[in-house]
Amino acid sequence: MNRKNIYIVLALIGLVTPYWFLFKFLSANGLDISLLIQQLFANSISTFFAVDLIISFIVFWVYMASEAAKLQMKNWWLYILASLTVGLSFALPLFLYFRERKLETK
Repeated sequence: MNRKNIYIVLALIGLVTPYWFLFKFLSANGLDISLLIQQLFANSISTFFAVDLIISFIVFWVYMASEAAKLQMKNWWLYILASLTVGLSFALPLFLYFRERKLETK
């Protein structure tokens, strides 16, 4: 399996897996945003992961914007939208998949 195909498989896993846990939370608690944020920052370990992920989002956005501009990739904002609506586990491999496609055409 080539790298491009690995990225799309990882994007699909990154799409399904986080939502599985979100749906578990929603089925138990409904759309309780305050509880979600409270549990996200409930202790030092969960805060560690949350802050690490937030910083990783920012790094990805900076890298993605730069790389998309360099390669003249259109619709770069869709990867930001994907990261905000699903997560980095979906948006990053999705971006890498389309980056590889763009590199193949050059």
